[in-house]
Amino acid sequence: MEAEPHPLQPQRLRALRSYEVLDTDREKDFDDIVELASAICGTAISVVNLIDDDRQWFKAETGLGVRETPLATSICSHAILDAEFVEITDTLDDLRMRDNPLCTGDPGLRFYAGAQLLSEDGLPLGTLCVLDYEPKFLTPLQRDTLRVLARQVMAQLEMRKALKSAKLLRQEVDHRVKNSLQSLASYVRLQARGAESEETRDTLAATENRISAVATLHEQLYLVDAGPYVALDRYLVSLCDHLALGGPENVKLVVVVAPIALASRQAVAIGTLINEFVTNSYKHAFPDGRDGTVSITVSVAADERVHVDCRDDGVGLGDSVDKRPGGLGLEIAKVICMELGCDLAFEPDEHGLALKISFEAEGLRLG
Repeated sequence: MEAEPHPLQPQRLRALRSYEVLDTDREKDFDDIVELASAICGTAISVVNLIDDDRQWFKAETGLGVRETPLATSICSHAILDAEFVEITDTLDDLRMRDNPLCTGDPGLRFYAGAQLLSEDGLPLGTLCVLDYEPKFLTPLQRDTLRVLARQVMAQLEMRKALKSAKLLRQEVDHRVKNSLQSLASYVRLQARGAESEETRDTLAATENRISAVATLHEQLYLVDAGPYVALDRYLVSLCDHLALGGPENVKLVVVVAPIALASRQAVAIGTLINEFVTNSYKHAFPDGRDGTVSITVSVAADERVHVDCRDDGVGLGDSVDKRPGGLGLEIAKVICMELGCDLAFEPDEHGLALKISFEAEGLRLG
């Protein structure tokens, strides 16, 4: 006897699909639950069973060997129409199962107990059930355990749903922040072009660099959903690609970054420092169209300190960077080093300029 559709079938199916769990891969969290349910209840089979519109699909199963079966033979499709907990001690004594080939076959399923998987709105999505080939009774402890494990299944599904929503929200925020910052950077750039004094132009250019670094960061956060962390290699490569597009044709920008993830705050600081160094090198280190290279290297030492090496092979200290007391380039670098809790080291020579920092990373993740 095939079960009738649930009285709230459209709402129930919408709720089921909102979890985006159908046809997903097996996961240990759910496999562990069915194995525990089967062991505690002493049954051959246990299943996390979700009732779709034309099939029953198993997120996890033990003792069954398949991932879905048709609704025509589904015991759980009857169980979601009944109480929150259903126990059928002998399926052949139940009018709904007497003609079910899964029960009448040899061997047939003679025992069933299932706890409904209920959405936040109380809609049954399916069951956590146990089945066996002989009639039996569960003890009160076994029934309570099955109910608790069913709630654990829903807790896992709710958590995944919440994380998915949080991911989409973070991505939307990062996307909007990135667009807003890019618009702000364009406005600052226009103001710099119209400024009369060189000091004002330099200040606005530094402001634009900082805004651009943060905008690029949010672009990476949007693309990879890194939350409070960012893949530093992807972030800096993207940032330097942006810088290279606006750089002189005679200067090559080379970037080598270890595959690590850092706290977003530190990533922004590094990005700003690199942005400032590259911009200054473009502006001062290669006069009269001379060819050259700006290189950026980020590595991780054995003590897990992050090392940043920025260098160019330009004209040397000269005008390559603003190192006057109170000069804007040096002040920006100092502020960044304060943020990172590190010292700033310049290594000028006749072949160019090198800037180095080393700091202790927050939330360092390798690979």
